[in-house]
Amino acid sequence: MLSDATRGIVGEPELRALGPDSYLVNTARAALVDQAALRQALSNGWIAGAGLDVYDIEPLPGDHWLRTAPRTVLSPHMGYVSARGYRVFYGDAVEDIAAYLRGEPIRLL
Repeated sequence: MLSDATRGIVGEPELRALGPDSYLVNTARAALVDQAALRQALSNGWIAGAGLDVYDIEPLPGDHWLRTAPRTVLSPHMGYVSARGYRVFYGDAVEDIAAYLRGEPIRLL
């Protein structure tokens, strides 16, 4: 969860502690990782690489430094995607629409 207490919780000391054989994988919140420290870690070999699907700016701009960062695997913010997840998500959406059309709305906000 991102809060003032967790923003940048992974910074230079943590990335250096991982070591040159370690990979950072972040599919949670981009702001948990200090982006300047991550850039240094990748450029200077503090870590072996990074796998990311969350970014400080989404969608990731074409000229963002991560697009040319060494030893990275980037995906378009879809770490949550699974067949089961889609069945639940879209199944609930269809159920919500049908209930609303019957005049019996469910899962009200």
